Amino acid sequence: MRIAIGLLAAIVVLAGCRTSEFDAATRDTGQADYLALCSGCHGASGMGDGPSAAGLDPRPADLTRLAAENGGEFPVLLVMARVDGYTAAPGAMPEFGQLFADELVPFETAPGIMTPTPPRLIALARYVESLQR
Repeated sequence: MRIAIGLLAAIVVLAGCRTSEFDAATRDTGQADYLALCSGCHGASGMGDGPSAAGLDPRPADLTRLAAENGGEFPVLLVMARVDGYTAAPGAMPEFGQLFADELVPFETAPGIMTPTPPRLIALARYVESLQR
């Protein structure tokens, strides 16, 4: 029994270390991809006021309000689907899914359901989540 508890504790500690390293890398990767791919339309702050926004119809979304418009919960799966192109309307926004298709990692899309997902897509969605006000 002690061995099982010890192994479980070690797994939790190691998972925590890996998660914090992944979080730091996730933020850097997400921010870099956001600035390169999204800020031209959505603006550096995510408010839909990028240099290309004026000529677009419909106007780019204010990404800082996504959680507020979703009952206070950030819609991470909807954001990833939109960026990937899975739910994009033709012409409304570029599809970036092919840019992120190289590598897949497990991502929990529902309680207990792990779905293979590009880590850069996760990073980008988490960065957009950090822009919420």
